[in-house]
Amino acid sequence: MIKVGINIGNSKISCIVSDYSISKKTRVLSLISHPTEEVKKNLFLNYQKLLDEIKILISESEKNSQTKIYSINLNIPTIDSLSEFYDSEILIGDEKITDLHLKKAINQSNYFEKNDEYFESINNIVSYEIDNKTVYYSPLGNYGDKLKINFYRLLLSRKYLKNIINLSQDLKINIDNYIPTPLSSALATLSNDEKKLGSICIDLGHSSTSTAIFFNNSFIFADSFMVGSNHVTNDIARGVSTTISSAERLKTLYGSVLSSPSDEHENIEIPNISGEENKFNQINRSKINSIIKPRIEETLEIVWQKIKQNGLNNKKIKNVVITGGGAQLEGIREYAEMIFSSNVRLAKPLDELNLDGRFANPAYSDVIGTILYNFEDYAISFMKNNEKKSKNSSFSSFFTWLDKYI
Repeated sequence: MIKVGINIGNSKISCIVSDYSISKKTRVLSLISHPTEEVKKNLFLNYQKLLDEIKILISESEKNSQTKIYSINLNIPTIDSLSEFYDSEILIGDEKITDLHLKKAINQSNYFEKNDEYFESINNIVSYEIDNKTVYYSPLGNYGDKLKINFYRLLLSRKYLKNIINLSQDLKINIDNYIPTPLSSALATLSNDEKKLGSICIDLGHSSTSTAIFFNNSFIFADSFMVGSNHVTNDIARGVSTTISSAERLKTLYGSVLSSPSDEHENIEIPNISGEENKFNQINRSKINSIIKPRIEETLEIVWQKIKQNGLNNKKIKNVVITGGGAQLEGIREYAEMIFSSNVRLAKPLDELNLDGRFANPAYSDVIGTILYNFEDYAISFMKNNEKKSKNSSFSSFFTWLDKYI
Protein backbone atom coordinates (compact mmCIF):
# COMPACT_ATOMS: atom_id res chain seq x y z
CA MET A 1 0.00 0.00 0.00
CA ILE A 2 1.34 3.42 -0.97
CA LYS A 3 1.30 6.20 1.62
CA VAL A 4 2.09 9.80 0.71
CA GLY A 5 2.63 12.66 3.13
CA ILE A 6 3.00 16.38 2.52
CA ASN A 7 4.13 19.17 4.83
CA ILE A 8 3.60 22.82 3.89
CA GLY A 9 5.91 24.74 6.17
CA ASN A 10 6.96 28.34 6.61
CA SER A 11 10.34 27.75 4.97
CA LYS A 12 9.99 24.55 2.94
CA ILE A 13 7.45 22.23 1.33
CA SER A 14 8.13 18.49 1.50
CA CYS A 15 6.64 15.31 0.09
CA ILE A 16 7.38 11.73 1.13
CA VAL A 17 6.20 8.60 -0.69
CA SER A 18 6.37 5.20 1.00
CA ASP A 19 5.35 1.60 0.48
CA TYR A 20 3.60 0.19 3.57
CA SER A 21 3.56 -3.61 3.37
CA ILE A 22 1.36 -6.23 5.05
CA SER A 23 4.22 -6.96 7.47
CA LYS A 24 3.91 -3.34 8.63
CA LYS A 25 7.32 -2.44 7.31
CA THR A 26 7.62 1.01 5.79
CA ARG A 27 9.91 1.53 2.79
CA VAL A 28 10.54 5.11 1.72
CA LEU A 29 10.41 5.42 -2.07
CA SER A 30 11.00 9.15 -2.33
CA LEU A 31 11.50 12.20 -0.13
CA ILE A 32 11.76 15.60 -1.79
CA SER A 33 11.89 19.00 -0.13
CA HIS A 34 12.05 22.47 -1.67
CA PRO A 35 12.42 25.88 -0.01
CA THR A 36 9.47 28.25 -0.26
CA GLU A 37 8.95 31.91 0.45
CA GLU A 38 5.21 31.81 -0.15
CA VAL A 39 4.16 30.86 3.40
CA LYS A 40 4.68 33.11 6.41
CA LYS A 41 3.06 32.63 9.83
CA ASN A 42 0.97 29.88 8.16
CA LEU A 43 -0.52 32.39 5.73
CA PHE A 44 -0.25 31.94 1.96
CA LEU A 45 1.47 35.05 0.58
CA ASN A 46 1.01 34.17 -3.09
CA TYR A 47 -1.52 31.39 -3.58
CA GLN A 48 -0.78 30.76 -7.26
CA LYS A 49 3.00 30.58 -6.78
CA LEU A 50 2.58 28.19 -3.85
CA LEU A 51 0.19 26.05 -5.89
CA ASP A 52 2.72 25.88 -8.73
CA GLU A 53 5.52 24.95 -6.32
CA ILE A 54 3.46 22.11 -4.85
CA LYS A 55 2.56 20.86 -8.34
CA ILE A 56 6.27 20.66 -9.17
CA LEU A 57 6.97 18.92 -5.85
CA ILE A 58 4.28 16.30 -6.48
CA SER A 59 5.40 15.77 -10.08
CA GLU A 60 9.00 15.17 -8.97
CA SER A 61 7.82 12.85 -6.21
CA GLU A 62 5.80 10.79 -8.70
CA LYS A 63 8.79 10.55 -11.00
CA ASN A 64 11.23 9.56 -8.24
CA SER A 65 8.91 6.98 -6.69
CA GLN A 66 7.45 5.80 -10.02
CA THR A 67 4.05 6.14 -8.37
CA LYS A 68 0.97 8.16 -9.29
CA ILE A 69 -0.22 10.26 -6.34
CA TYR A 70 -3.98 10.43 -5.86
CA SER A 71 -4.30 11.08 -2.12
CA ILE A 72 -2.12 12.27 0.75
CA ASN A 73 -1.76 12.59 4.48
CA LEU A 74 -1.30 16.28 5.26
CA ASN A 75 0.30 17.97 8.23
CA ILE A 76 -1.76 20.71 9.85
CA PRO A 77 -0.06 23.21 12.19
CA THR A 78 -1.50 23.57 15.69
CA ILE A 79 -1.09 27.34 15.85
CA ASP A 80 -4.36 28.77 17.23
CA SER A 81 -5.48 25.28 18.24
CA LEU A 82 -7.47 24.36 21.34
CA SER A 83 -6.64 21.51 23.71
CA GLU A 84 -9.57 20.32 25.82
CA PHE A 85 -9.44 17.88 28.72
CA TYR A 86 -12.82 16.64 29.90
CA ASP A 87 -14.27 13.65 31.72
CA SER A 88 -17.44 11.71 32.41
CA GLU A 89 -18.34 9.72 35.53
CA ILE A 90 -21.18 7.24 36.09
CA LEU A 91 -22.28 5.08 39.01
CA ILE A 92 -22.35 1.36 38.21
CA GLY A 93 -23.24 -0.12 41.64
CA ASP A 94 -20.64 -2.89 41.85
CA GLU A 95 -21.60 -4.26 38.44
CA LYS A 96 -19.28 -5.87 35.94
CA ILE A 97 -18.12 -3.21 33.48
CA THR A 98 -19.34 -3.80 29.92
CA ASP A 99 -19.38 -1.91 26.63
CA LEU A 100 -22.77 -0.52 27.65
CA HIS A 101 -21.25 1.19 30.69
CA LEU A 102 -18.48 2.72 28.58
CA LYS A 103 -20.91 3.94 25.94
CA LYS A 104 -23.18 5.38 28.63
CA ALA A 105 -20.29 7.37 30.06
CA ILE A 106 -19.37 8.60 26.61
CA ASN A 107 -22.96 9.56 25.79
CA GLN A 108 -23.13 11.62 28.99
CA SER A 109 -19.86 13.41 28.19
CA ASN A 110 -18.95 16.22 25.77
CA TYR A 111 -17.60 13.66 23.32
CA PHE A 112 -20.11 14.50 20.57
CA GLU A 113 -20.00 18.26 21.14
CA LYS A 114 -19.08 20.22 18.00
CA ASN A 115 -17.45 23.63 17.54
CA ASP A 116 -18.23 25.49 14.31
CA GLU A 117 -14.97 27.48 14.41
CA TYR A 118 -12.68 24.49 14.85
CA PHE A 119 -12.03 21.15 13.20
CA GLU A 120 -11.79 18.16 15.52
CA SER A 121 -8.47 16.46 14.90
CA ILE A 122 -8.13 14.22 17.96
CA ASN A 123 -10.85 13.11 20.39
CA ASN A 124 -9.79 10.10 22.40
CA ILE A 125 -9.74 8.42 25.80
CA VAL A 126 -6.49 8.92 27.71
CA SER A 127 -7.32 7.02 30.92
CA TYR A 128 -10.04 5.38 33.03
CA GLU A 129 -10.74 5.48 36.75
CA ILE A 130 -12.45 2.66 38.65
CA ASP A 131 -13.33 3.72 42.20
CA ASN A 132 -10.66 6.47 41.98
CA LYS A 133 -7.95 4.06 40.74
CA THR A 134 -6.45 5.15 37.42
CA VAL A 135 -5.84 2.61 34.65
CA TYR A 136 -4.67 3.12 31.09
CA TYR A 137 -6.27 0.09 29.48
CA SER A 138 -9.87 -0.96 28.85
CA PRO A 139 -11.56 -1.72 32.21
CA LEU A 140 -13.99 -4.25 30.70
CA GLY A 141 -14.66 -7.20 33.01
CA ASN A 142 -13.76 -5.38 36.23
CA TYR A 143 -16.24 -4.66 39.03
CA GLY A 144 -16.66 -1.28 40.66
CA ASP A 145 -19.03 1.33 42.03
CA LYS A 146 -17.85 4.29 39.96
CA LEU A 147 -16.45 4.54 36.46
CA LYS A 148 -14.79 7.67 35.15
CA ILE A 149 -13.40 8.24 31.66
CA ASN A 150 -10.86 10.99 30.94
CA PHE A 151 -10.66 12.41 27.40
CA TYR A 152 -8.39 14.65 25.34
CA ARG A 153 -9.63 16.64 22.35
CA LEU A 154 -7.50 18.69 19.95
CA LEU A 155 -9.29 21.28 17.82
CA LEU A 156 -7.62 22.96 14.83
CA SER A 157 -8.46 26.28 13.21
CA ARG A 158 -10.89 25.94 10.29
CA LYS A 159 -9.49 29.11 8.69
CA TYR A 160 -6.26 27.35 7.79
CA LEU A 161 -8.15 24.24 6.68
CA LYS A 162 -10.17 26.34 4.28
CA ASN A 163 -6.95 27.36 2.51
CA ILE A 164 -5.77 23.75 2.46
CA ILE A 165 -9.07 22.53 0.98
CA ASN A 166 -8.70 25.08 -1.83
CA LEU A 167 -5.22 23.78 -2.56
CA SER A 168 -6.27 20.13 -2.61
CA GLN A 169 -9.16 20.90 -4.95
CA ASP A 170 -6.91 22.79 -7.36
CA LEU A 171 -4.33 20.01 -7.18
CA LYS A 172 -7.09 17.41 -7.73
CA ILE A 173 -5.74 15.36 -4.83
CA ASN A 174 -7.72 13.86 -1.95
CA ILE A 175 -6.65 14.35 1.65
CA ASP A 176 -6.94 11.08 3.58
CA ASN A 177 -5.95 12.44 6.98
CA TYR A 178 -5.23 15.80 8.58
CA ILE A 179 -2.39 15.18 11.02
CA PRO A 180 -1.40 17.69 13.72
CA THR A 181 2.22 18.58 12.95
CA PRO A 182 3.47 17.99 16.54
CA LEU A 183 2.03 14.46 16.42
CA SER A 184 3.71 13.83 13.08
CA SER A 185 7.12 14.86 14.45
CA ALA A 186 6.62 12.63 17.50
CA LEU A 187 5.70 9.61 15.37
CA ALA A 188 8.88 10.03 13.36
CA THR A 189 11.16 10.17 16.40
CA LEU A 190 9.71 8.46 19.48
CA SER A 191 10.38 4.78 20.18
CA ASN A 192 7.60 2.50 21.44
CA ASP A 193 9.12 2.56 24.94
CA GLU A 194 9.22 6.36 24.93
CA LYS A 195 5.51 6.51 24.05
CA LYS A 196 4.67 4.01 26.79
CA LEU A 197 6.77 5.47 29.59
CA GLY A 198 5.95 9.06 28.69
CA SER A 199 7.79 11.60 26.55
CA ILE A 200 7.67 15.24 25.58
CA CYS A 201 8.60 15.75 21.91
CA ILE A 202 9.67 19.30 21.02
CA ASP A 203 10.09 20.22 17.35
CA LEU A 204 12.18 23.38 16.98
CA GLY A 205 11.17 24.43 13.48
CA HIS A 206 12.07 27.35 11.25
CA SER A 207 9.27 29.70 12.32
CA SER A 208 7.47 27.81 15.08
CA THR A 209 8.01 25.43 17.96
CA SER A 210 5.62 22.55 18.52
CA THR A 211 5.11 20.16 21.42
CA ALA A 212 3.56 16.68 21.54
CA ILE A 213 3.21 14.53 24.65
CA PHE A 214 2.71 10.78 24.82
CA PHE A 215 1.93 8.96 28.07
CA ASN A 216 1.10 5.26 28.43
CA ASN A 217 0.93 4.97 24.64
CA SER A 218 -1.70 7.71 24.46
CA PHE A 219 -1.30 11.03 22.66
CA ILE A 220 -2.38 13.46 25.37
CA PHE A 221 -1.34 16.96 24.28
CA ALA A 222 -0.23 19.11 21.35
CA ASP A 223 0.53 22.79 20.96
CA SER A 224 2.56 25.24 18.86
CA PHE A 225 3.64 28.87 18.99
CA MET A 226 5.29 31.17 16.49
CA VAL A 227 8.89 31.22 17.71
CA GLY A 228 11.48 29.18 15.84
CA SER A 229 15.10 28.92 14.79
CA ASN A 230 14.63 31.72 12.26
CA HIS A 231 14.06 34.09 15.18
CA VAL A 232 17.53 33.17 16.45
CA THR A 233 18.97 34.00 13.02
CA ASN A 234 17.21 37.38 12.98
CA ASP A 235 18.37 38.14 16.53
CA ILE A 236 21.99 37.51 15.50
CA ALA A 237 21.65 39.63 12.34
CA ARG A 238 20.31 42.56 14.37
CA GLY A 239 22.64 42.05 17.31
CA VAL A 240 25.89 42.13 15.32
CA SER A 241 24.67 44.20 12.34
CA THR A 242 25.25 41.63 9.62
CA THR A 243 23.30 40.10 6.74
CA ILE A 244 20.67 37.39 7.23
CA SER A 245 22.75 34.85 5.31
CA SER A 246 25.80 35.63 7.43
CA ALA A 247 23.75 35.34 10.62
CA GLU A 248 22.51 31.90 9.56
CA ARG A 249 26.10 30.84 8.91
CA LEU A 250 27.22 32.18 12.30
CA LYS A 251 24.43 30.27 14.04
CA THR A 252 25.25 27.03 12.24
CA LEU A 253 29.05 27.12 12.49
CA TYR A 254 29.72 28.98 15.75
CA GLY A 255 26.46 29.21 17.67
CA SER A 256 25.93 27.50 21.01
CA VAL A 257 23.50 27.79 23.90
CA LEU A 258 26.34 27.20 26.35
CA SER A 259 29.40 29.42 26.65
CA SER A 260 33.00 28.67 27.57
CA PRO A 261 35.87 31.00 28.61
CA SER A 262 37.63 30.41 25.28
CA ASP A 263 34.71 32.03 23.41
CA GLU A 264 36.02 35.48 24.40
CA HIS A 265 39.22 34.85 22.48
CA GLU A 266 37.74 33.31 19.31
CA ASN A 267 37.37 36.20 16.88
CA ILE A 268 35.21 35.97 13.73
CA GLU A 269 35.03 38.33 10.75
CA ILE A 270 31.52 39.04 9.50
CA PRO A 271 30.24 41.07 6.53
CA ASN A 272 28.71 44.46 7.20
CA ILE A 273 24.91 44.63 7.13
CA SER A 274 25.11 46.72 3.95
CA GLY A 275 26.54 43.69 2.14
CA GLU A 276 29.27 45.81 0.54
CA GLU A 277 32.35 43.89 -0.54
CA ASN A 278 35.44 44.21 1.66
CA LYS A 279 33.37 45.69 4.50
CA PHE A 280 33.83 43.47 7.56
CA ASN A 281 33.35 43.74 11.28
CA GLN A 282 35.05 41.59 13.90
CA ILE A 283 33.23 39.96 16.83
CA ASN A 284 34.00 37.11 19.22
CA ARG A 285 32.08 33.89 19.64
CA SER A 286 30.91 34.95 23.08
CA LYS A 287 28.87 37.76 21.49
CA ILE A 288 27.00 35.29 19.27
CA ASN A 289 26.21 32.94 22.14
CA SER A 290 25.00 35.80 24.35
CA ILE A 291 22.37 36.51 21.66
CA ILE A 292 21.37 32.89 21.11
CA LYS A 293 20.94 31.86 24.76
CA PRO A 294 18.07 34.25 25.73
CA ARG A 295 15.99 33.26 22.69
CA ILE A 296 16.43 29.52 23.28
CA GLU A 297 15.73 30.00 26.98
CA GLU A 298 12.54 31.90 26.15
CA THR A 299 11.43 29.19 23.69
CA LEU A 300 11.96 26.29 26.08
CA GLU A 301 10.38 28.22 28.96
CA ILE A 302 7.25 28.83 26.86
CA VAL A 303 7.03 25.09 26.20
CA TRP A 304 7.37 24.36 29.92
CA GLN A 305 4.79 26.99 30.88
CA LYS A 306 2.24 25.55 28.44
CA ILE A 307 2.81 22.09 29.92
CA LYS A 308 2.26 23.49 33.42
CA GLN A 309 -0.82 25.48 32.39
CA ASN A 310 -2.47 22.24 31.28
CA GLY A 311 -1.49 20.41 34.48
CA LEU A 312 0.71 17.96 32.58
CA ASN A 313 3.73 18.63 34.79
CA ASN A 314 1.92 16.44 37.35
CA LYS A 315 2.61 13.47 35.09
CA LYS A 316 6.29 13.83 36.07
CA ILE A 317 7.44 12.86 32.59
CA LYS A 318 11.22 12.58 32.69
CA ASN A 319 12.02 12.12 29.01
CA VAL A 320 12.30 14.98 26.52
CA VAL A 321 13.04 14.46 22.84
CA ILE A 322 14.10 17.44 20.74
CA THR A 323 13.87 17.38 16.95
CA GLY A 324 13.47 19.83 14.07
CA GLY A 325 16.18 21.96 12.48
CA GLY A 326 16.81 23.83 15.75
CA ALA A 327 17.78 20.58 17.45
CA GLN A 328 21.15 20.82 15.71
CA LEU A 329 22.19 23.88 17.72
CA GLU A 330 25.22 23.10 19.87
CA GLY A 331 24.54 22.81 23.59
CA ILE A 332 20.75 22.67 23.34
CA ARG A 333 20.47 19.20 24.88
CA GLU A 334 22.43 20.17 28.00
CA TYR A 335 20.49 23.41 28.36
CA ALA A 336 17.13 21.66 27.96
CA GLU A 337 18.11 19.22 30.71
CA MET A 338 18.37 22.19 33.08
CA ILE A 339 15.03 23.70 32.00
CA PHE A 340 13.02 20.47 32.26
CA SER A 341 15.05 18.70 34.97
CA SER A 342 14.81 15.68 32.72
CA ASN A 343 16.69 13.34 30.43
CA VAL A 344 16.94 14.92 26.98
CA ARG A 345 17.65 13.22 23.67
CA LEU A 346 18.27 14.86 20.30
CA ALA A 347 16.32 12.91 17.70
CA LYS A 348 16.50 12.32 14.00
CA PRO A 349 13.85 10.15 12.26
CA LEU A 350 13.72 6.49 13.31
CA ASP A 351 16.55 4.32 11.98
CA GLU A 352 14.10 1.63 10.85
CA LEU A 353 13.03 3.85 7.95
CA ASN A 354 16.48 3.50 6.38
CA LEU A 355 16.58 7.07 5.06
CA ASP A 356 19.64 8.24 3.17
CA GLY A 357 22.02 10.63 4.89
CA ARG A 358 20.47 13.86 3.65
CA PHE A 359 17.00 13.10 5.01
CA ALA A 360 18.00 11.21 8.16
CA ASN A 361 17.88 14.68 9.64
CA PRO A 362 15.80 16.25 12.45
CA ALA A 363 14.61 18.97 10.05
CA TYR A 364 12.46 16.40 8.17
CA SER A 365 10.77 14.74 11.15
CA ASP A 366 7.50 16.58 10.52
CA VAL A 367 6.91 15.27 7.00
CA ILE A 368 8.29 11.78 7.72
CA GLY A 369 5.75 11.25 10.49
CA THR A 370 2.88 11.61 8.01
CA ILE A 371 3.49 8.12 6.61
CA LEU A 372 3.51 6.59 10.11
CA TYR A 373 0.08 7.91 11.08
CA ASN A 374 -2.83 5.47 11.43
CA PHE A 375 -6.27 6.98 12.09
CA GLU A 376 -7.44 3.97 14.11
CA ASP A 377 -4.69 4.50 16.69
CA TYR A 378 -6.45 7.71 17.73
CA ALA A 379 -10.02 6.44 17.70
CA ILE A 380 -11.95 4.70 20.48
CA SER A 381 -11.98 1.03 19.52
CA PHE A 382 -15.54 0.21 20.58
CA MET A 383 -16.80 3.39 18.89
CA LYS A 384 -15.13 2.77 15.52
CA ASN A 385 -18.34 2.68 13.49
CA ASN A 386 -19.54 5.85 15.16
CA GLU A 387 -16.09 7.40 14.62
CA LYS A 388 -16.25 6.73 10.89
CA LYS A 389 -19.75 8.17 10.64
CA SER A 390 -18.69 11.15 12.73
CA LYS A 391 -15.60 11.68 10.60
CA ASN A 392 -17.60 11.52 7.38
CA SER A 393 -20.28 13.84 8.72
CA SER A 394 -17.68 16.28 10.01
CA PHE A 395 -16.09 16.43 6.55
CA SER A 396 -19.53 16.79 5.00
CA SER A 397 -20.50 19.58 7.38
CA PHE A 398 -17.13 21.20 6.79
CA PHE A 399 -17.67 21.30 3.02
CA THR A 400 -21.20 22.63 3.62
CA TRP A 401 -19.65 25.32 5.79
CA LEU A 402 -17.09 26.09 3.06
CA ASP A 403 -19.80 26.46 0.43
CA LYS A 404 -20.93 29.63 2.17
CA TYR A 405 -17.58 31.27 1.56
CA ILE A 406 -16.16 29.79 -1.64
